[in-house]
Amino acid sequence: MAAPPRTPLQLLFGLWAWSAGFVFILVLGTVIAATPGLERRRWLARGTARGLLRLAALRLEVVGLEHIPPGACVVIANHASYLDGVVLTAALPPDFSFVIKREAARVPLLGLLLRRLRSHFVERFDRDRARADAARLMRSAALGHPIGIFPEGTFIPEPGLRRFQRGAFVTACRAELPVVPLAIRGTREAMGGGSMCPRPGRIEVEVLPVLRPEGRSAMAVARLRDAARAAVLAACGEPDRA
Repeated sequence: MAAPPRTPLQLLFGLWAWSAGFVFILVLGTVIAATPGLERRRWLARGTARGLLRLAALRLEVVGLEHIPPGACVVIANHASYLDGVVLTAALPPDFSFVIKREAARVPLLGLLLRRLRSHFVERFDRDRARADAARLMRSAALGHPIGIFPEGTFIPEPGLRRFQRGAFVTACRAELPVVPLAIRGTREAMGGGSMCPRPGRIEVEVLPVLRPEGRSAMAVARLRDAARAAVLAACGEPDRA
């Protein structure tokens, strides 16, 4: 179900959280961007993400991290809120890079920060550029770099898991990488439906058992995508909107 409207007290808290969060991001984002060494920057980003969740009075609980295999893999998760990227940064080991829509690269400071964290920007509207982005992503995965992706592509105000796009699963099959489904619960209630005002509460991240690709054919890609989506659907607590 969609979250109820914010009360005046919740709106006031949201204003405080955004004000404090803006200063927090401005200071620590600048520090992260200026820090030498990718590993250091990612550790700082993880700590910053956890600090932002605490500022918003959001309790993060993570279970199932033992399912993440060593080395390269593709983690896929449901997408319900602007908070989801922060949540994955806080929850996953700092060696992960994330796949992000290319428009984010043009946002001041955020774009610089994401580039310094070696995020992967992907084009959603230009097919030629999207193919080039996919090839670059595949090369990175083949080199042993774990990747986090939201295969729905974006989120909508209404609750429910949307169709999964094929890109993450094509990459996994062609690079012969394990896929780790992951369910995020609570971000829609905290700041979903396009809302920019956070509500205190609990966010749960459940890492689910690994799925292995069974070939590189279109059929193998479809089987892997459907199995991953079924696992996330069963664990995310939202209806099927396929």
